[in-house]
Amino acid sequence: MQSVESPSIILKVENLTRQIDGSKIIDDLSISIKKGEVWVVIGPSGAGKSTFLRLLNRLDEPQGGKIWFHDQDAATLPPKELRSRIGLVLQEANLFPGTVKSNIEFGPQQKGLTLSQEAVEQLLGQVGLIGFADRDVRNLSGGEAQRVSLARTLANSPEILLLDEPTSALDDGSKQEIEELVTSIIREKQITCLMVTHDIQQAIRIATHAMILDKGKLINYGAVGEVLDA
Repeated sequence: MQSVESPSIILKVENLTRQIDGSKIIDDLSISIKKGEVWVVIGPSGAGKSTFLRLLNRLDEPQGGKIWFHDQDAATLPPKELRSRIGLVLQEANLFPGTVKSNIEFGPQQKGLTLSQEAVEQLLGQVGLIGFADRDVRNLSGGEAQRVSLARTLANSPEILLLDEPTSALDDGSKQEIEELVTSIIREKQITCLMVTHDIQQAIRIATHAMILDKGKLINYGAVGEVLDA
């Protein structure tokens, strides 16, 4: 039977479980995310934070539970479609060999779409990299590569943006730039966002809501101020 929810709920997780070699990485996790909310996912190393994000766009598959995306079982959507609508930016940029432009064009090409030069430049403008289209990705700094990774994800016009510690591998200057960039983009586009971070101050600056994981279990969740003050 299909789950029925308020139209404002874009993502609902029910009893999600993921285990490896008998050890539960995500343990019976349930939560609902409303459209436009910005969540931070917090917890100690090994709490299951990155696995949780990977489950949401099916880079990993659960052993139990359901993920509902717009009241549709996410498992019934083709993985490519789901990953274009729920975009994931990893801690490391992981760009493909070639140019900045070819990286940004990749996602739409998987859907049979061709981005115009104007569209590519517009995306680069959003991440502060105007004029970088033809640059080889090998010649980018860490901060520039992470900006391209963000632009590549935004090229798919995702409805949900998943960010797995996108600033943790960067120096302080680049970290602040990427944080400000991410904040401006999610506010301007009103994208629903889930972000893993160890930085509590960053969580307070960026998020509307927070969830705390420990050993795969959801320990606490709610408005960011209430959760982080608890």
